[in-house]
Amino acid sequence: MNRNLASLKNYLKIEFPLIMAPMFLVSNVNMVVEAMKSGIAGTIPSLNYRTGRELEKALNELNAFKESDQNKGTYGVNLIVQKTNSHLSEHLDICIEKKVPFFITSLGTPKEVIEKAKNYGAKVFSDVTNLSHAGKVYDLGVDGFIAVGSGAGGHAGPYPNQLLVPALKKQFPDKLVIAAGGVASGSGILSMVLLGAAGVSVGTLFIASNEAEVSKEYKEAIINAGMKDIVITNRISGAPLSIINTPFARKIGAEKGWLEKYFYRYFTETIFGKSKAMEKGIKMLERSIKPGNYNNLWVTGHSVEMIDKVRPVSEIISKLKEEFNVALRRTCDIKI
Repeated sequence: MNRNLASLKNYLKIEFPLIMAPMFLVSNVNMVVEAMKSGIAGTIPSLNYRTGRELEKALNELNAFKESDQNKGTYGVNLIVQKTNSHLSEHLDICIEKKVPFFITSLGTPKEVIEKAKNYGAKVFSDVTNLSHAGKVYDLGVDGFIAVGSGAGGHAGPYPNQLLVPALKKQFPDKLVIAAGGVASGSGILSMVLLGAAGVSVGTLFIASNEAEVSKEYKEAIINAGMKDIVITNRISGAPLSIINTPFARKIGAEKGWLEKYFYRYFTETIFGKSKAMEKGIKMLERSIKPGNYNNLWVTGHSVEMIDKVRPVSEIISKLKEEFNVALRRTCDIKI
């Protein structure tokens, strides 16, 4: 067996090298439980919960299921570790108290998360989009990288994972690399493994699931959109964000005007300013996914091209496993 493949399974104690990616305003406890039933790792962003009490309740439910006979996988929590996240300290303390099995950190330094997680053996992976950032979190002792390539939903990276994954493995051969972005099939998972990835993180595919508690319109948009319909906007969170090019997205445009750029440059460089920009973006996204709202900003990746229907999470995972094994057998049969 591929050593990368086995090491991710051993690292996270899962049956298949797949992480259900943390999706802001989409991931929920039911989705993660279904992921765990299917032997993969489910994740959830801590910012999907507005109060510490809500987060604590969710973690209690996940820990209870993790100890049940039905569990074959594990779960993790995504933390935005920028100073702009005013909930970080409270959320991290709750996660440590509840002994979350692993973390995915985004948009900042994972130093504090790594230090506290190591106290009870939890793993920490960091989102990276380039070798420079990877080097910084490597020096802090991160367990591995989530290679966020072009094609990913949300804050996508600029480089394709066909290059980013092997580049990370070349420069940091002792760390696990999990590919994220543009994968919606078992053969896609295998392709990343063959490039050196220990596994794959998939998000967009699970938005079109029965368990995702988003609007019917959001799911239909995922099904009807193609990769040509995905655009990158800087108008929402201040960082490039991958969304469906809805009428509202076209109306507000993908780039800031000169006055907005001036304001962002001179005001949002402060922590207070960045926090306000982040809060504004969160509120825009929250409003946009509610049923009946016409100002839609639907976050998704280019893999919408491969999605044709809404399925249960268990069926999505089963299909990925089957496709992976078919692709693996086909690859082994190839004669050069």
